[in-house]
Amino acid sequence: MRAIKFVPGHFYHIYNRGVDKRNIFRDETDRWRCLQGLCLFNDEKNSSNILWQIEKSRGEVNLKILKDYLIKEGKKPIVHILAYSLMPNHYHLLVKEFTAGGITKFMHKFGGGYTRYFNNKHSRSGSLFEGSFKAVQVDNEIYLQYLLVYINVINPGQLIEPKLKDEGIKDVTALVNAVDGCPWTTHQEYSGNRGSIIIDEEMLNEFFSTPEKYRDFVWQVLADKKYQAITHLTIEKTD
Repeated sequence: MRAIKFVPGHFYHIYNRGVDKRNIFRDETDRWRCLQGLCLFNDEKNSSNILWQIEKSRGEVNLKILKDYLIKEGKKPIVHILAYSLMPNHYHLLVKEFTAGGITKFMHKFGGGYTRYFNNKHSRSGSLFEGSFKAVQVDNEIYLQYLLVYINVINPGQLIEPKLKDEGIKDVTALVNAVDGCPWTTHQEYSGNRGSIIIDEEMLNEFFSTPEKYRDFVWQVLADKKYQAITHLTIEKTD
């Protein structure tokens, strides 16, 4: 039984990695499939095989098909997704429990659906993830904002500076510029460079009223190494 209890209105850092630390995303197609799942599984009526059903009736899913489906069918979210980061062997999510049992239901569909897709595509069987997803409640607003920067920028930034957590960031400008070009985190949405059908944009605007304020906050957190204040929330062994 999971020790943490998910309570509507509260925020949670959700994360997991591949079994034996193996990659769970081998190419951009895998990441795109994951994003489709984050979008479609966050619905009280959609099952974990909804993507297979759409592909069967409409062919390979692209952004237009996805948007058309959401408009036609409507969507009743069971969680609010505030941020995500897709790394080669793990993922991070920042979510808010919206309906009672929403996170558990959503993650069950997300994990099961993506595992079936990945195993079928890559001719493998068995578990893809290292046990059940991990969750940490985030009950402090400033930590919540720091965690956003961690998920959006610092996590993918490790691909540029692998030792940044231990040695600090050598070049903040270069790191931010590199992450600006990464499509697999919600840094794009918070920077105002991309809209989204996945994250809750009302919550986005609640924390940072403009993209400029978000980017200023990112710079401040990185330059002053304030991310070190949330090492107990990021669970370093997962990365």
